[in-house]
Amino acid sequence: MAVATSHMLSMWFHVNDIVWLNQEIDKMILQFAKTSSYNPRSRSTPLKLKDLTATSTELVASTSTWDKTCGSYFTAVLYVEHWCEEHFKSLVLGSPDFSLLEVLPQHIEILVSAVTQINEPDSLYGIIQSNKLSSQIVTFEHEGNWGKALEYFDLQARSEAEMHMGSCSKKISPEHSQQAVHLPVCTPEEELRQRKPYKGLIRSLQQIGCAHVLDLYCQGLSSRKGRFQHDSEFIELQYEAAWRAGNWDFSLLHGGSNSHTSSQYNRSDHFNENLHSCLRALQEGDFNEFHMKLKNSKQELLLCIGHASEESTEYLYSTVVKLQIFYHLGIAWDLRWTATLSSHAEIQKLISEPLVPSVDQLSLLNMEWSCILKRAQLHMNLLEPFIAFRRVLLQVLSCVDCTAQHLVESSSILRKGSRFSQAAASLHEFKFLCKKRGEEHSNIYWLGRVEEAKLLRAQGQHEMAINLAKYVSENYQLNEEASDVYRLVGKWLAETRSSNSRTILEKYLKHAVTLAEDRKATDKKSIARRSQTHFHLAHYADALFRSYEERLNSNEWQAAMRLRKHKGEKTDYSVKIQELQKQLAMDREEAEKLQQDRDNFLSIALEGYKHCLVIGDKYDVRVVFRLVSLWFSFSTRQIVVNAMLSTIEEVQSHKFIPLVYQIASRMGSAKDGQGPTFQFALVSLVKKMAIDHPYHTIFQLLALANGDRVKDKQRSRNSFVVDMDKKCAAENLLMELSSYHGTIIGQMRHMVEIYIKLAELETKREDTNRRINLPREIRSVRRLELVPVVTSSFPIDLSCQYHEGSFPHFRGLEDSVMVMNGINAPKVVECLGSDGNKYRQLAKSGNDDLRQDAVMEQFFALVNTFLQNHRGTWKRRLGVRTYKVVPFTPSAGVLEWVNGTIPLGDYLIGSMRNGGAHGRYGVGDWASAKCRQHMATATVPSKPVTTKCDEELDRSLYYMGSALENNKRKAFQEVCANFRPVMHHFFLERFLCPADWFEKRLAYTRSVAASSMVGYIVGLGDRHSMNILIDQATAEVVHIDLGVAFEQGLMLKTPERVPFRLTRDIIDGMGVTGVEGVFRRCCEETLSVMRTNKEALLTIVEVFIHDPLYKWALSPLKALQRQKETDDDLDTSLEDSQDEYEGNKDAARALLRVKQKLDGYEEGEMRSVHGQVQQLIQDAIDPDRLSQMFPGWGSWM
Repeated sequence: MAVATSHMLSMWFHVNDIVWLNQEIDKMILQFAKTSSYNPRSRSTPLKLKDLTATSTELVASTSTWDKTCGSYFTAVLYVEHWCEEHFKSLVLGSPDFSLLEVLPQHIEILVSAVTQINEPDSLYGIIQSNKLSSQIVTFEHEGNWGKALEYFDLQARSEAEMHMGSCSKKISPEHSQQAVHLPVCTPEEELRQRKPYKGLIRSLQQIGCAHVLDLYCQGLSSRKGRFQHDSEFIELQYEAAWRAGNWDFSLLHGGSNSHTSSQYNRSDHFNENLHSCLRALQEGDFNEFHMKLKNSKQELLLCIGHASEESTEYLYSTVVKLQIFYHLGIAWDLRWTATLSSHAEIQKLISEPLVPSVDQLSLLNMEWSCILKRAQLHMNLLEPFIAFRRVLLQVLSCVDCTAQHLVESSSILRKGSRFSQAAASLHEFKFLCKKRGEEHSNIYWLGRVEEAKLLRAQGQHEMAINLAKYVSENYQLNEEASDVYRLVGKWLAETRSSNSRTILEKYLKHAVTLAEDRKATDKKSIARRSQTHFHLAHYADALFRSYEERLNSNEWQAAMRLRKHKGEKTDYSVKIQELQKQLAMDREEAEKLQQDRDNFLSIALEGYKHCLVIGDKYDVRVVFRLVSLWFSFSTRQIVVNAMLSTIEEVQSHKFIPLVYQIASRMGSAKDGQGPTFQFALVSLVKKMAIDHPYHTIFQLLALANGDRVKDKQRSRNSFVVDMDKKCAAENLLMELSSYHGTIIGQMRHMVEIYIKLAELETKREDTNRRINLPREIRSVRRLELVPVVTSSFPIDLSCQYHEGSFPHFRGLEDSVMVMNGINAPKVVECLGSDGNKYRQLAKSGNDDLRQDAVMEQFFALVNTFLQNHRGTWKRRLGVRTYKVVPFTPSAGVLEWVNGTIPLGDYLIGSMRNGGAHGRYGVGDWASAKCRQHMATATVPSKPVTTKCDEELDRSLYYMGSALENNKRKAFQEVCANFRPVMHHFFLERFLCPADWFEKRLAYTRSVAASSMVGYIVGLGDRHSMNILIDQATAEVVHIDLGVAFEQGLMLKTPERVPFRLTRDIIDGMGVTGVEGVFRRCCEETLSVMRTNKEALLTIVEVFIHDPLYKWALSPLKALQRQKETDDDLDTSLEDSQDEYEGNKDAARALLRVKQKLDGYEEGEMRSVHGQVQQLIQDAIDPDRLSQMFPGWGSWM
């Protein structure tokens, strides 16, 4: 009774503490709202500062208590960031603490405690700033680097022991050595802190897989009377080690209610103890014990979930996994015992023999396992306990075959999750099991050895991995999995270049294809295997072809050929004619062999890529782009054209849809040196795509047919590329297609015409930002049932049927449109879809070629595909937001309006540039217009240069330029001092729930990181605050106006000196960690994926920039238009100065620069991914660079 009363009182005090916390935090919210909304500058007064400092101190203590008692981790982060802003006068964490004290600053400790429970992989790196032992240990645990964690826990334990020894006031004699290791009497909190290193050592040993050492260590700790006897966490760790090792004789009495444990472990209760009891009862057949423990465990876990905070994501996820474990235990009991127990008496006596389940009986467990694996494969901290439990469960059920298969499968999962020690332990147990059963030449045994080779390679032991894989390939020929072994050996040899190309090609890669094709299985796994072997063969042959092609086209080879020709001319009169003829014959033979090998490799690559596309779809994006690149680059070679015709006939046309515009734009191009046979193949492919998928192809053909529809003024400026051959080819093909889709083409033409008229609709200056009625001829067009809403997205129909209802069709436009601000007065229109939705669109016409925006959006979408196929970037949901761009003529088209977004500039300074968030929160700061004026004034030279001497002129210009830069830098510093960043208020205003606030800010930071890296690779410029939108619902950024690409920003009147926009307001939106943590890690992940897929991305860029209709290079006139100070028309004196466009002369240079970026070259030096990101971030935030930017770019916000 006394115990119960004490428990009730403690609960009452706990609840009252929480109520008090809520009241205090509500007061702080009110004070913060008053301070922020009405007078943000008031915090600079001494009285307010003193009051808020006191409040901030209470806030840290309150947040800490909140964190530990309630699990409200997002709320804790929110209030700690508010404290940092008040305490440090800006949104920063403060200076790093490199003192000798091991205790972290309190605000850092709270943040570390919070983010480790949020299940977010990157935030921790932005919070930990020092190299203290505790910081390093948290980082190693977070990364799963348990070997390093073991070392540092050992250092921590030794430090604790030394501190204890130093605190002893008497000399310790040998006979008192046993008592000397005991801790002196201390508070429960200190006792917990002192035990922490020892528990960390236990966890590390367990995670590494050192079961034997762990057992001995636990025994040693248990022998210390009084120290760990009543520690429930230590007891739980012992039980966990016991059930993982299958030690069912283990038994330990825990200390009950007198134990001092943290709330974290009170919530976990006795999961491992109960699991050990259930598994032991399952082993022995103890019905009552099993079901009692199973029921109690489930109730405890459900009670914990009911009491847990919804912000405790890590705890909730792990509890769900624990419930799944007990669910599987219930199924296992039925499989092992229920089938053999026929009466209640038998149940009571429990004398029945256990049943070994068959593979069919295990199907339910296997299905559940597959489901869990699919959902949790990227969260190894959640999945690993379940992997260990499943291994023990199968051992208890005596399912030896399933156990062996599970060990191999779990090793693969652990290897992919970088848990190499645990993967090696699984393989060791697997090999021991095979040896014990005498199955050293079975199919599963060889699969295990292949997995062992993969693990060796993942650990960096390349030579050992190759040798083991060779050993397996020489002894394992009985199954189709053998093709995987040969493919792996060939792939690894190619990557390490440890064998000659013919051996790799003939002995391994070709043999792998032969083995895979010999078994014409149609199951999913076999199809994937065949596709993979064909891809690797083609990819390697393609690499050899490129190497040979580069060698034959190199300056050295050309010089050698000229020398050979010179030798051949001298043979008529040379004294050593015989020797020269012999040498000449050898040189010719070498050249012929090189060319023959090159052509052979090209044939193998083309054939392999074709088979890869025919068989599967895993490598579609990479293969299609490479194939198209080969076709375009070698269109005059008959071998390429023949392969192209064969591929067009056998491969489904939908696989070429991502490149439909680039493919179609090559039609009818006589000046590209492409023969008539190639043109026939090209037109055949476009025709096949148009017949099968008209809604994804015909719009592009209509745009080509309208290729000459530009205004006379634009034609005189030569603003757009006009190719009449392409126009005629598109019109001829459309005429042929009329017999297949005549009605569809007619309706599409009709809709395109009304959009062109809408885009080119003349408006008055006073119509800006007003709605105007559409002419009757436009608004009268209704119900084009065969035409989709042009900006709607709908999937490709692989059956090529496109039945009614498979897409929303066009039902007309709203009667009025909004005229937007701009030189060409773009119009916002709403299109009515048959699905009842209104699709907002932007009809645009003018000097900007929408085909450039369309191509860049196409590139972004393909990069997203690579990011989604990589574990790290997919887990972080990294990507670039895209929107649809549909050009109808070179100067007119339609863009998808990105709903729910606003320009960053509109939020920060308002649409009229005189308010926004800076107006609300920056009371007393300069207006943005004043900042711009201040920077513009600094760019004007103080006095003109009057000297006429060339030498004096050069010297004067040099000093004037230097002084101008100094003026800009000084002006920029003054602007920054009077214009504070406020972007973090965007999230506080719009997302009131702390969890929602954290999630949206995380999405914003990740979005900025991904778009910055992708934009940097393609040299995307002109990123002022009005060209970046932010989604008000998801907080992701969207980049618009993509006409300045491939570093054309360097060609502007004021060259752009930063790689992407990372100004103070952009960083302020990322929170207290700024560019550290999430932003930096996401940049590294994104850039790493792009560098890994370098060849594919270069192929994509090459196809884009060599597109004869894609005029990406800025003309001088367009460069001036980008940085004009007013909306007035520029002087047209540059119109006649444009030379006739002769293709993309700078394409090779642009491609080379993209290649250099993907290789990691910055300022002439090759850098690692980490080093490259570091350089880019440093350049982007460099005040010296920002101060030299064009004032209209707004580098101060």
